[in-house]
Amino acid sequence: MSQSRLTELTWREVRRAGEEGIALLPIGSQEQHASHLPMGTDTLLVEEVVDRALDMLAREAGPGVVRLPALPFGHSPHHLFAAAVSLSAATLGAVLDDILDSLVTSGYRRVMVVNGHGGNDEIMRLAVKRFALRSPVTVAACSYWTLTAGGDGAGRPDVTPGHAGWFETSLMLAAHPDLVRTPVPARAPVEPPPLFDTPPYPGLTVERHREWERVGGSTDDACDADAARGDRLLEDRARGLARAIHAFDAASRSPR
Repeated sequence: MSQSRLTELTWREVRRAGEEGIALLPIGSQEQHASHLPMGTDTLLVEEVVDRALDMLAREAGPGVVRLPALPFGHSPHHLFAAAVSLSAATLGAVLDDILDSLVTSGYRRVMVVNGHGGNDEIMRLAVKRFALRSPVTVAACSYWTLTAGGDGAGRPDVTPGHAGWFETSLMLAAHPDLVRTPVPARAPVEPPPLFDTPPYPGLTVERHREWERVGGSTDDACDADAARGDRLLEDRARGLARAIHAFDAASRSPR
């Protein structure tokens, strides 16, 4: 089996691929990314990681994967203070439910969702959990920045993934340098630090009204972002995703 794109297949090829293959859905967002990154940053980056991972699998004769077009909209109400195209949590959950239902009806029994936006993460995970309760399918979900191959020499877990900061800007300089507005301005220190990033006690999730607007739309300083380090980060996440697809394939393949 091979890696292919749903958009380029005929319906009969889609049906055949669904017999043993894995359908892979990238999801992203359209939202503000400070003053130097484009609205589609999350979508562009998850597509880059997915495409690199599938290229790796193709070279390794890996499992068959059918890549769906990326869902370009996500749950981004916290970015509407500047600009975003946001789906409500209920709508995003319903969209994922409809996509998963369509794939099962089209013959797929194994689906992986790969996310590129932090605001989608909880909704995505809940959607796949709920779907697997009622449908004969095995579904996996992840956010690309959580999957590493252990060779991430570029580091800086303290600002990973962040938002419009060093991590995302480094990745965009590697993947889409023409879309990064340079020079990247330094981010002024913000006091007090935002509670969504530095909760007052471990284990707490804390959100404060208008916090994103107060910090200017980014979580950390991106002025020292670097394309070479970004490329290493992308390769590490792609290798991690390729390994995750291999593991999912092995765990979910029907016994012959």
